[in-house]
Formats: sequence, structure tokens, C-alpha cells
Amino acid sequence: MGDVAVGARSGHDGEEHRGRPVDAADPAADSVVTSNDGSGGDGDGTRTDQGQEESKPAPKKPRSFWKELPILIGIALVLALLIKTFLVQAFSIPSDSMQNTLQQGDRVLVDKLTPWFGSEPERGEVVVFHDPTKWLAGEPTAEPNAVQTFLSWIGLMPSAEEKDLIKRVIGVGGDTVECKGTGPVKVNGKALNESDYVYAGNTPCTVDDMGGQFKVKVPKGFIWVMGDHRQNSRDSRYNQDDKYHGMVPVDEVVGRAIVKAWPINRWGTLPVPDTFDQDGLNTQSSASTALTVAPQGLALAGAVPVVLWRRRRIAPEETR
Repeated sequence: MGDVAVGARSGHDGEEHRGRPVDAADPAADSVVTSNDGSGGDGDGTRTDQGQEESKPAPKKPRSFWKELPILIGIALVLALLIKTFLVQAFSIPSDSMQNTLQQGDRVLVDKLTPWFGSEPERGEVVVFHDPTKWLAGEPTAEPNAVQTFLSWIGLMPSAEEKDLIKRVIGVGGDTVECKGTGPVKVNGKALNESDYVYAGNTPCTVDDMGGQFKVKVPKGFIWVMGDHRQNSRDSRYNQDDKYHGMVPVDEVVGRAIVKAWPINRWGTLPVPDTFDQDGLNTQSSASTALTVAPQGLALAGAVPVVLWRRRRIAPEETR
């Protein structure tokens, strides 16, 4: 009986594996084992995985910080030069002629962008301009060190070679500006209330025979400027004997000083005083106002066709 039981089991096993060697492994199982093991030498799965691994490029190692630092510095310098040339530049106040609005040693940021769009200086603005006809003749020139030279080159400090001045615009092209006695200053017959910015203790007009008493007509394309420290400012009043008769050409204006940036405890904006907004004062400069508004209007007019064109392109794509 025992032999029959054994024979029955052997016959059953033989029936199950008939037509192939009993010891042959299942192909699917062999593939799985070869794939997972990775130690089989002749399996197709093993060769395929190795080929894929060999074809993958080795990952690039990131550059070290010290190799990228010169690139970052170069980009920063280019951006600084672009900002200095077209947007904003820092200037240092070298004298007391604009006290108490600006103190000697203050740093101001000057807007250089809006002049590119046709905007011209307006009354009441504090502007930086190139020396028109040697107003600074005889003034000592500081000798910058290497660090100051580098900082001025990238626009973080003013250049010692540049002869620039900073004053307040009192009259623009077409205005009549006059000073009699101790004041007030009048523009187009309107008296200015300058108590908010003229240096305490100074009179708006200076009683002297060197230019403190005057009545001038500002030509188109020029401005008339005066310092806030009236008794300590060599401005348009005291340069009336030059070829521009004390006027500053608009083309020589670098830009408008908009912010006192340094020292931090003196940070603040430089707005136009309210007295320059009084009725009747601006009748002579409507053309200047139009120039200021024109760029924004042109930009809007140019944007409308672009928006309409984009809407016409997007509409068919949405209906597909």
C-alpha cells in the first residue's frame, strides 16, 4: 500500500511536468529573480538595466560659491551702472546752501528716469544740475581715495570730477520772477510763502547790489534756481553776468531730488511746497504741464491696439 501511494504521487508530478524538464525554472520567476538579484550574468533583464544605467549622464556638480561670486559681482555692477545711468543716482550735499531742507553731508536720491520721457523741471522741485557756466570756479575739489572712486563709478557716491549743484526751482520757461526789498519773491505777480523751507532767520530776498534785487523773464528751455539758505547760496541771482544771465538750461538738469536717503535719521521725501500750487501761478507753464502728461497718454494709446490684438487672437483659440 505504501508503494502505491508513492507511485500515485510520482505519477501526478510527472503529469504536471510532462513535455519539459522537471528541473526547469519558470521563465517568469527566472526573469524576476534575475532582475532583482542583478548578479546573473546572461539574463536579458540584467543587460538591459545595465545599459540604461550606463547611458545616463553623470549629474553635474554645482559650482562652488567662490566660483559664482565673480559672476554675481559682475551682474551687480552692470545693474548698478544701468540704474545710475537711467533710473536713480545718489548725490552728496557739499555745502550749506540748501539748509535746512538739506544739510551738508546728506545723501539724496535723484530721479533720472522722468526726463527721458520729456518731463521738465517744475517750480518748487529740488533739482541737481551740471555747472552751467563755472558757478563753482575756485571751489576746492576733493581728492577721492580708491574706494570712493570705485563707489562713484558704480553710482553709490557722486564723482569728484562732476561739477554738480543742487537748488530749488523758482521759475520755469515763460515766468517772470522778481525780488524787491526783503521779499517776498514773486512769480508771475504772485507772492510765494516760503516760510516752510527758507532757512530760519533769512529773508526771501537779499538786499544788496550784486544780484539780490532783480526782475527777470525766464526764457523757454531754462529755469531760475535759488538756494533755501538765501543769504548763503551762490545761485541764479549772483550769476546774471554769465552767458545765460543766471539761468540754467533744462538740458543741464540731471534730475529731481526725491528722497533724503542718508543719514537714516534724516530720511524723508522732498515734496513740492504748497505755495507753488496757488491759483494763477501756473498760467505761464501750461506747455510744460502738457509735456509731463504726454508720455503717459502716449503709452496708454500705444497699449490699446496691443490689448485688442491679443483679445482677437485669444478668442478663436478658446472656441476650438
